[in-house]
Amino acid sequence: MKNLWNSIVNGIKGIKSWSDFASRANLTIEVIRRIVLYVIAGLFVVVSLVVGLGFGYVSSLTSQVAVPTKHEMKAQLDDVNNSTSLYFANDEKVENLQKTLVGKRVSLSEMSPYLKKAVVATEDSDFYKHSGVEPKSLFRAVLSDVTGIGTQTGGSTLTQQTVKMQLLSSETTWKRKAVEIFLAMRVDKYFTKDEILENYLNAATLGRNNKGQNIQGVQAAAQGLFGKDAADLNLAESAFVAGLPQSPSIYTPYDTDGKVKNDISLGMKRKNIVLFRMYRDKQITESEYNQAKDFDLKNDFQEPEKAKSHKIKYGYVYNLLTEQTRTILIKRLAKNDGIAYKDLQKDENLYKKYYTQADTELHDKNYRVDSTIVKNLYTQMNQQAQGFENNLGESHTDTGIDPATGKSVKVTDSVQNGSVLLDNKSGQVLGFVGGLNFKRSQINHAFDTNRSPGSSIKPLITFGPAIENGMIGSQTMLADFKTKFKKYSPTDYGQTIQNRFISARETLEESYNIPTVNLYNYLRQNNISSKKYMEKMGIHLTDSEYAQLGITLGGTDKGVTVLEQASAFSTFANKGVHVDPYVIDKITDPSGKVIYQHKTKKTRVFSEQTSYIIQNMLHGVVTKGTASALSYEANFSTKNMFGKTGTSNDYRDNWFLGSTDGMTMASWIGYDNFYGNNHNLSSNSTDINQELWSRMANAVYKEDPGVMNAHKKFNRPDGVQSYRVDKETGTRTGSIEYNGITSRVNQHTTQSLYYKGQPDSMSYDGFAIGGTAKNYRLFWNNYFGRSNGYGVVKTLGDSSKSADEIASENGSGRTSGFSNSANDDDSSEVTTNSSSSTTTRSRNNNSTTTSGNSETGTGSGAGTGTGSTTGSTGSGSGTGTGSTGGAGAGSGSGIGGGSTSTGGSGAAAGGGGSLIEAE
Repeated sequence: MKNLWNSIVNGIKGIKSWSDFASRANLTIEVIRRIVLYVIAGLFVVVSLVVGLGFGYVSSLTSQVAVPTKHEMKAQLDDVNNSTSLYFANDEKVENLQKTLVGKRVSLSEMSPYLKKAVVATEDSDFYKHSGVEPKSLFRAVLSDVTGIGTQTGGSTLTQQTVKMQLLSSETTWKRKAVEIFLAMRVDKYFTKDEILENYLNAATLGRNNKGQNIQGVQAAAQGLFGKDAADLNLAESAFVAGLPQSPSIYTPYDTDGKVKNDISLGMKRKNIVLFRMYRDKQITESEYNQAKDFDLKNDFQEPEKAKSHKIKYGYVYNLLTEQTRTILIKRLAKNDGIAYKDLQKDENLYKKYYTQADTELHDKNYRVDSTIVKNLYTQMNQQAQGFENNLGESHTDTGIDPATGKSVKVTDSVQNGSVLLDNKSGQVLGFVGGLNFKRSQINHAFDTNRSPGSSIKPLITFGPAIENGMIGSQTMLADFKTKFKKYSPTDYGQTIQNRFISARETLEESYNIPTVNLYNYLRQNNISSKKYMEKMGIHLTDSEYAQLGITLGGTDKGVTVLEQASAFSTFANKGVHVDPYVIDKITDPSGKVIYQHKTKKTRVFSEQTSYIIQNMLHGVVTKGTASALSYEANFSTKNMFGKTGTSNDYRDNWFLGSTDGMTMASWIGYDNFYGNNHNLSSNSTDINQELWSRMANAVYKEDPGVMNAHKKFNRPDGVQSYRVDKETGTRTGSIEYNGITSRVNQHTTQSLYYKGQPDSMSYDGFAIGGTAKNYRLFWNNYFGRSNGYGVVKTLGDSSKSADEIASENGSGRTSGFSNSANDDDSSEVTTNSSSSTTTRSRNNNSTTTSGNSETGTGSGAGTGTGSTTGSTGSGSGTGTGSTGGAGAGSGSGIGGGSTSTGGSGAAAGGGGSLIEAE
């Protein structure tokens, strides 16, 4: 270029005549012409390159987009003024979600001609000319967006806006814009202009009506603003409605209460702009334009009215399905944008964006949600729970501080119930009780509140892992004597100590704490982690929680939900396989396409052999242990049922979990204590909860016996070994040396079930986990006839009640000190072989044998001489003590067995806390 310029300058200097000037001028013009041609050619190449790259970029963005069929597009375009439908199982409807937009679809022929002209003139004057996309408008919008120069009009045609409202989300990304263009051209190909315009006019959001409701479509706007149909709108009214879509919240004349705003000038100015564009496009005459512009529109607006309230019949189901469906849609929307859900949860603002987007789709699109909840079972469970409410405990009226306002309020705290009915094999939630009064409390106590699990956690966290790893058999002895682990001193229910060795089976049947803590401590000493089992069953605790011995009694920081506990417990009924629980079976979009289908996830947790042994041991809980009342309260056979009770400190929480082959049902009762209160259940809460559980179970069985499959026996699998063991030591029968004399010990025997390992040989000491030399000496001295207090229950603390009274009150003491239910029937198998005894002294025991069966008694007394004493049969239900933290947002502390534990913050239900002792 420099050389070219120099040539031009030198040429001018060399001009000597007009002919020379003309010649040189022609040369210059030719050079300039060629330069211009080069520039144009260069620009053409650049533009071509940009256009090519643009089309390539758009192609890459849309290449992975599922191309909808004409049917699918029509279904979604027509889907206006609808909301998601919720269904029970078996195609029974729950409810339609409440719409955020109210409206009614009408055909184009039912709209004022002015409306159609006004919208086209205002939003897309070339609507009837283009093929869904306007290139010049799009180019202008892109240039404005990139450079920031000019008005950001968006460049969207009416077709694009319809696609955006009905087929896409409202996000403003280049990918969405590219897909919008792609779909707009496809819609223009398949549908007529009038069909597209009709969908737009029915789908557009148009501010609020005189009831303060958000409205959708011109029919709702006409009725909500002017009290007439869309077909009857005059020119001025039509122009006002047509101006609303650009900014409905600004131009709408009504506030959230349905009152006309003090200043509606912006809406009036917008109306006049619409009228001018109609006049400019020759859609109306000048006279019509002036008349409509001067029309007193404000007098046409309706007076405020009160919107009708909508009563939801199945409130807990409605909220649960809405919440879970929204979460599924959030995950789906994020996945479509290449965002992992776990990353989404870390970004609060981004999560809110997807939450709003999913919530809008739920309430304004015609999705269908099919759940696993069986209507009749749900109804029966809730009727039983609500009908039993007055028996659960007294209500307390107090004053508390409202966390939202900080003001003192009067609150009534009543006993709540959360229950879940699970299908063991599929993981389907068949029914649940979210609470006893939805109007009073919308909190779902089955799914959304965390509570201390109490002793119901024992088989999951301690006994299951112990059997799985061959650490114990069903008759392995565990020490129940006064003990201390640094600063932690556990006790049994009512701060008692049994003062004897107790089998693993009886420990579960009567829910003793000290033996359980000794076993959990033994697992930790042998580097057996319970965490891997609990994680597989869906219960997630921290390492610090596992490090605390109180965790085996339910001493969690925040607690577990009823669903989590029921699901984990169902693992045993399902032969050691955990199946993830679920409520949403499938979700169908407006076009009829299934966009979500639940996929069953199964995880092997325990062996089939371990599960059978746990079932066998927990069967005794129902037949003669802490839940023996069920054997006569149930209207179905409990021969093949097993269960576990659980109670936290001071009767804060009470649980019962019961399983048959077909189902697992869990019931929790307790107070919410949201306002820092400290209300506890009555001392007979275990009896109360068991009666509630039996009422619900009876109703379920009556409605559909197949759900329970109560007559299906849990067959003993290969690999479960049964050994004949001495009943008092849990070891093989044999001889020991006592005071220099060898004595044969085989007076009473029973069966002990093992998966791995086998019973030890008879020995003087070391046969019980947690036993000390002092404990063994006490045992053998008593065994050989000395009255030394072995087996006499001791009560610590300041309790004025006797051990027998506490046992009766808490449901323990139904069985003798040597309870052994090794068989599937309700009785213990005990074999007496008195002829083989070679002891030099008559022994005193706490059970009497007759025809091979043990008599039941408290075992709280010790006989003298050659006789034996039998305690009286206990009554009531088994509970226990523990220490649970405060509820709600507060924290608390409690003392159990001399150990203090501070509770963590409560969860949604405010019930977590830390527990020292449990039932």
